[in-house]
Amino acid sequence: MPRMEMLEETRAATTGLVEIEYFTDPLCCWSWALEPQWRRLRFEFGNQLAWRYRMGGMISDWSSYDDPVNSIHRPSQMGPLWFQARELSGMPLEDRIWLEDPPESSYPGCAAFKAAELQSPQAGEAYLRLLREAAMFGRQNIARQEVLERLARQLQEEQAVAFDAERFAEDFQSPEVRTALREDLRLARYLGIGRYPSLILRRPGEERGLLLTGYRPYKSLVAAVRHVDDRTRPDRRADSVEAYQAYWGRTLDREIAELESPVA
Repeated sequence: MPRMEMLEETRAATTGLVEIEYFTDPLCCWSWALEPQWRRLRFEFGNQLAWRYRMGGMISDWSSYDDPVNSIHRPSQMGPLWFQARELSGMPLEDRIWLEDPPESSYPGCAAFKAAELQSPQAGEAYLRLLREAAMFGRQNIARQEVLERLARQLQEEQAVAFDAERFAEDFQSPEVRTALREDLRLARYLGIGRYPSLILRRPGEERGLLLTGYRPYKSLVAAVRHVDDRTRPDRRADSVEAYQAYWGRTLDREIAELESPVA
């Protein structure tokens, strides 16, 4: 069974013990840092989790961007934060992009994800992964439309998930995508979410939930899931590195190493 079909089967079979809204941004280095833990969580608890991505629009433009916590007000100041995320997480990050070809906004990447997601949740997730790889260690400026469309063609050619690059290009310009992105941004503001990644975990049908913000070890994610519903238990463990790689497709060394991190 193809990889993304397995992901869809998992989501379709979800019992829905815990729902997760994941507020993120394609240019968020800490979301990229969290990818090994996030992937492991979904692999091990897949049948008990339902998740949805929300785009945060971290950088509307550099004239208005201000991060006083990290003293970032212009693109060249973003590099040290990426360096810190690389050193702490072990994930590959090429901070030179912020000197060579800095993205002027994260909104195009956010909108591109919403356009891909119109085709299917698994298409959106696969495209988001390509966006992150392109920006984080491919040093590609994902604020450029030509880059976004090239990644769409790559996803179509890889055939890991059903995807139409021509439809993507049309949807990217559509009112539907703009409306979907505005709704994500509105929800983030309403909930007071200004840092990414932010995960809201809740039981189905409940409005209140548990908020996790920032980079976390795997055991913290597991503890949060079990706090929301103590019936949750891992559905499976990776029998081998090969099985884990087959499930996800492309994997990085750091993602494989995460399988060895302690849970308790």
